Amino acid sequence: MKSFPPRTNFLLVMADQMAAAPLPMYGGKVVSAPHLSALAQDGAIFENAYCNSPICAPSRFSMLTGRLPTSIEAFDNASEFPASLPTLAHYLCAAGYRTILSGKMHFIGPDQMHGYEERLTTDIYPADFAWTPNWLAGPTDAPSGISMQNVMQAGLCTRSLQMDYDDEVEYFATQRLYDLAREQERKPFFMTVSFSHPHPPFTIGSEHWNRYRRDDVDMPKIAPIPFEERDVQSQWLHLSHSADRQVVTADQIRNARHAYYGMISYVDDKVGRLMATLEACGMKEDTIVIFTADHGEMLGERGMWYKQNFFEQSCKVPLIFNAPSRFAARRVARPVSLVDLLPSLVELAGAAPDWADPLDGISLVPLLEGDDSTAQRSVIAEYTDMGVTAPCRMIRRGSLKLMYTHGQPWRLYDLANDADELEDVAEKPAYREAVTRLQHELLENWNPELVLQKVLTSQRRRLFIRKVSQASGKLPDWSYQATRDDRRRYVRSSGAAGAKARARFPFVPSVDDRS
Repeated sequence: MKSFPPRTNFLLVMADQMAAAPLPMYGGKVVSAPHLSALAQDGAIFENAYCNSPICAPSRFSMLTGRLPTSIEAFDNASEFPASLPTLAHYLCAAGYRTILSGKMHFIGPDQMHGYEERLTTDIYPADFAWTPNWLAGPTDAPSGISMQNVMQAGLCTRSLQMDYDDEVEYFATQRLYDLAREQERKPFFMTVSFSHPHPPFTIGSEHWNRYRRDDVDMPKIAPIPFEERDVQSQWLHLSHSADRQVVTADQIRNARHAYYGMISYVDDKVGRLMATLEACGMKEDTIVIFTADHGEMLGERGMWYKQNFFEQSCKVPLIFNAPSRFAARRVARPVSLVDLLPSLVELAGAAPDWADPLDGISLVPLLEGDDSTAQRSVIAEYTDMGVTAPCRMIRRGSLKLMYTHGQPWRLYDLANDADELEDVAEKPAYREAVTRLQHELLENWNPELVLQKVLTSQRRRLFIRKVSQASGKLPDWSYQATRDDRRRYVRSSGAAGAKARARFPFVPSVDDRS
């Protein structure tokens, strides 16, 4: 890889399961997120940004590789992420960047770094094959235990496992920024800070719960759709979530939305403190800050919860680039997706890469610079995890969104005329040509029957290995264990490199040092 001397830092901040719609910069009327709003006010807001899989691990693997999930066999939350796949972190490392990760990435398998040179925390979820789905068992097989209990038990808490985790993620990320500021010969950095909130369970402490009056918490806009009128994928998910056996009340729905809004504010506070740290360290002007999420949350719309589908609340994510000294504030309407981040950041780093693999992503730099003359781009998302029993794919081009569940009828929604996706127009004569064109593009280089066989084969292998490991009592433990060498951080008799410079920032030399 050839590269030019890089100067720009990157701070990629991720939330988990944060839908775009509730956020003020995306039209939300209830949520208070002043720090994200500040990022958006003088940043570039992508109004139609999508994840490439509405589930945690495949979305993240796809984003980091710039490739669509099934092309790298990122089928589900227990699919191994091979060490042989180059990632955004690898490319930036090759361009001279220090690559650092604090927080969740949901890496599965022995490689828990994937191009990050430093990892500041462990992960919050398993790194093994524990959450392998079994399509042969039907859509109700949900290895990670997703059910309506998260909604039914939503509300206040004093402390949660997720709060423990995200507070740690913030602390170590902030400390690392201070460390970087005090380095005398600092390389540019790419730091990913990835929080677990507002992923369910829907619980939050009183500080953030009390930011919202109960009467101000809105209820879902789209009423529950009767089971028999839902598409097959939505029916499968209804059964998978035990929604046919665990009926939630209006109070429980409001509690869950109330907690979710509080969880967003919790993340927003952390974003504010990260930005304040960049400012205090004198690094704000040299850092491009990107905020996004791995997927959204249905939050009761259509009578649905969680993710795992291609409706807007599940598949659309916030995407904000903030670099006032480099880009003018603007809103970008063109549909884009998370696979576009890899080529975008590598280009912004000033690198001229020799790609190890063809990418599915397209650089966002022209759009960031206000050039809307580029060719219309399509967005593709895929789903092959728990709750379904066949490969699912979506393509959005312009205002049209075509959805496909293998073996089932095609579905087409025209978002320009039907933002709530309530009318399937796939069979309407006026859309016949568009359906044919989108079908061809969706199936190009993607064979659903072949994908189905690959998914079943992968599940069979992993379920067998999991069974044998359980029987032998030798379950693999690939989880990352964060360790630190405090001898390099504090004053020791043997001396510590840079301890004097670390004693105070900005560094003030003593009289003896001035000579």
